[in-house]
Amino acid sequence: MHRFLRLSVLLLGSFISATLYAAEVSQPLVTADDLGPKVEQPIEFPHNRHAGLRDPADAADPSKPAKGGMEIDCRYCHTAARRSANAAIPPLQKCVGCHQTMNSVRETPRIQKLFEYWDAKKAIPWKKVHDLPDFVRFNHERHLKRFIDGQGKSVQEVCGYCHGDVKNMTVARRQKSLAMGWCVSCHEKDHPVDATSTKTTHGPNDCWQCHK
Repeated sequence: MHRFLRLSVLLLGSFISATLYAAEVSQPLVTADDLGPKVEQPIEFPHNRHAGLRDPADAADPSKPAKGGMEIDCRYCHTAARRSANAAIPPLQKCVGCHQTMNSVRETPRIQKLFEYWDAKKAIPWKKVHDLPDFVRFNHERHLKRFIDGQGKSVQEVCGYCHGDVKNMTVARRQKSLAMGWCVSCHEKDHPVDATSTKTTHGPNDCWQCHK
């Protein structure tokens, strides 16, 4: 009897210790509202300035700092999204190609840091935000062709399905859970075949489509 009690206490203590240790060292993958962790980037890239909606007041007085965005198509910077599985991070040349002629912001801290990388001939070490496990394969091209080219939906709407409201962010932060059940729930919905058809289909449910 005493031996059983000692063993029970030992097991309970081990379980509590392991639980406390795990709580201390583990970082949750998602919060209650599915927001991902804040990712510190080498440059605080303002998505809201590039992809955000324009403010009519900016055109009324161009001499003042702009408050709105430029409504740049997501695919202008993430060019690979329309033709490959990965969206890709834009190369440094893409950023400098625009900013080398924009003297109005050349002396801002972000742009100064941008050109420090350029002068040093070093790529910016961006960190992944929407990072999936290695055993998951997501194809950007296939989804863009289905919803943008096929159904005529806006780029920001389609990209926002998975990436959230990026046009109102500075540094990107995950807003969707991107868990398997979340993806499956979208594949189970009725999606129009194209912009003019009343026929609908579901996304594939074969394991090998996403796990290769």
